[in-house]
Amino acid sequence: MELLLKIFGEGKELNALQMSARGIVVFFLAFILIRLSGRRSFGIHTALDNIIVILLGATLSRGIVGASPFLATIITCTIITALHRLFGWLMARRPKLANFIEGDKITLFENGKFVKKNMDRALVSQADVLQGIRRTAVTDKLDQIEAAYLERSGEISAVRK
Repeated sequence: MELLLKIFGEGKELNALQMSARGIVVFFLAFILIRLSGRRSFGIHTALDNIIVILLGATLSRGIVGASPFLATIITCTIITALHRLFGWLMARRPKLANFIEGDKITLFENGKFVKKNMDRALVSQADVLQGIRRTAVTDKLDQIEAAYLERSGEISAVRK
């Protein structure tokens, strides 16, 4: 026990070596937690996915600098990861829950026209929609576009005719 205290320190009075040792442990722990959380944490970028990234980063950093007890930090991060995994599992099986938590796509362009009320609701401009069309449909000719959507991830996608 004495050796662990010497390596990892205790409280906020940590030296550079102790913080480095904690950083190494946290790095590997974060890697394991993200793997347990699933690929969607860094792939889909929905609100739920952003929550885990922010919470894990903020909580794990407290363990590194000694602002919170190290073991409590690890347990909290494991619980956050388990909740993310549970919600992801539930949303994959319950579309209504997924729509409640993450919302549904919003039509921004359809039938050759911008859908102004949806653009206002989504807080996107015509320039934003055009950028999404250029990026996903690789064209700036609106007559070639069937529809454009604001996806649940916040990205704008387009469907060609």
